[in-house]
Amino acid sequence: MKAAVITFPGSNCDDDCVYALEEVCELSVDRIWHKHEVDLSPYSLIVLPGGFSYGDYLRCGSLAAFSPIMNLVRAASDRGQLILGICNGFQILCEANLLPGALVPNSSLRFICKDVTLKVENNLNPWLNAFKVGDVLTLPIAHGDGRYVIGDQAQAAKAQKILSYCDAKGALVDGANPNGSFDFVAGMVNEKGNVFGLMPHPERAADLRSLHGRKLFESIINHLREKASA
Repeated sequence: MKAAVITFPGSNCDDDCVYALEEVCELSVDRIWHKHEVDLSPYSLIVLPGGFSYGDYLRCGSLAAFSPIMNLVRAASDRGQLILGICNGFQILCEANLLPGALVPNSSLRFICKDVTLKVENNLNPWLNAFKVGDVLTLPIAHGDGRYVIGDQAQAAKAQKILSYCDAKGALVDGANPNGSFDFVAGMVNEKGNVFGLMPHPERAADLRSLHGRKLFESIINHLREKASA
């Protein structure tokens, strides 16, 4: 199984993602520059890492969404390949219309860097199958534009949410939503479930901190192995 980590100008979490995929998932990883229009079909997993693509000018992820590689990412999504967008990668997926909604400045208008607690809302997917529904995990966040907003697709967004911000007991209450996201959205999938965007950083908790990021990556490996043996 092979994974691709796509790097944009301003990406700064690509090394962390490569480390997690190689050391935790034991995958073969290729780094792909955003201008290189390469065949993505051989990859079991495509990752858009965190960072500040194009310096977050105009709107976070909006310029990266027009990078040459994104047409190939869309084609990969249509083929059902797994696509993971972390933080800035989540923003890019939304700007590229691979996920609904958008990420805008935090309600506090401040950059937030801390550990947060998250609730698993759905585990019938490639991303969280190693968890149980209702499990509470801890992952770090680091963003200034992480407030998830949605227009007339609000009901769809609720249905596609698989990870919520919550308190230590798993409750969605005031004070547990660090950036003011709609419906406490911390991570969501597309309708087919093969595209996943989340603001927290699982790669930063893959061999340090809570290790809950490791379990998320193990979920991906579980899915890929089951798919290969089917």
